[in-house]
Amino acid sequence: MSAATVTEEARQDAPEPPEAAKPRRGRGRFVPYWLLLPGLLWLIVFFALPMIYQASTSIQQGSLEDGFKVTWHFATYWDALSEYWPQFVRSVAYAACATVLCLLLGYPLAYLIAFRAGRWRNLVLILVIAPFFTSFLIRTLAWKTILADGGPVVGTLNSLHILDVTTWLGITEGHRILATPLAVVCGLTYNFLPFMILPLYTSLERIDGRLHEAAGDLYASPGTTFRKVTFPLSMPGVVSGTLLTFIPAAGDYVNADLLGSTDTRMIGNVIQTQFLRILDYPTAAALSFILMAAILAMVTFYIRRAGTEDLV
Repeated sequence: MSAATVTEEARQDAPEPPEAAKPRRGRGRFVPYWLLLPGLLWLIVFFALPMIYQASTSIQQGSLEDGFKVTWHFATYWDALSEYWPQFVRSVAYAACATVLCLLLGYPLAYLIAFRAGRWRNLVLILVIAPFFTSFLIRTLAWKTILADGGPVVGTLNSLHILDVTTWLGITEGHRILATPLAVVCGLTYNFLPFMILPLYTSLERIDGRLHEAAGDLYASPGTTFRKVTFPLSMPGVVSGTLLTFIPAAGDYVNADLLGSTDTRMIGNVIQTQFLRILDYPTAAALSFILMAAILAMVTFYIRRAGTEDLV
């Protein structure tokens, strides 16, 4: 008798497992959905419902005294865009400049942490995220002191005649930095720099060091290694870092309010004013949806052009 026959007979003679021991597939099938339920409820209550309410507000007409009623007045979107398009363009320009500066400053630091920091890596990472332990408002006010007219920064730049060049470029006025576009961009760059460094570090840290050794064995120079190996493999971190920096920077209003002037107002300042001071809720809601749609369109185009969906 063959071994296969003996095994088959033993399997047939084995007792059937009791009914209670069999897995209940019907009940287990819904377990993942029950686990997702708290998160879905959170998104519905704190994201979907407010969005629906804002959409309803944007097509209303009326006043605070008489009340607002839904009249399907979609012309509010066109009126808001035609009146405040300079603030939209300014917000995109400031956010783009801050994003580029964050990339130029953050990439070398992330590279240093990933490949050169050694035992100091954790300390440098703590220093990167340390600003998050301080209020966003206090950090911005600190920059107002740093860039004060009589401060050492402005004095040094004046002595080097750098402010003459920036004034010619139109990003400063006279011999001061505060209340100029440069001050707003500096504030945005500082406050959102960690959002660029951390994704870059995560992406660079995943790169296998043996790839650099292989490039060196093939007589590639350090510059060629960076251009052909390191930077392409870090593109997921570049894409996610630029998105995490650009999106909140475009809607920011604190830096423009504290470090800028009426000539540097961003669209976030306009929305805040419409909501809290003028009390024109339909216009404020329409501006919010236009900003959200514009950012969504730019992000979609950017991701497609970047050629990667592996975001860190």
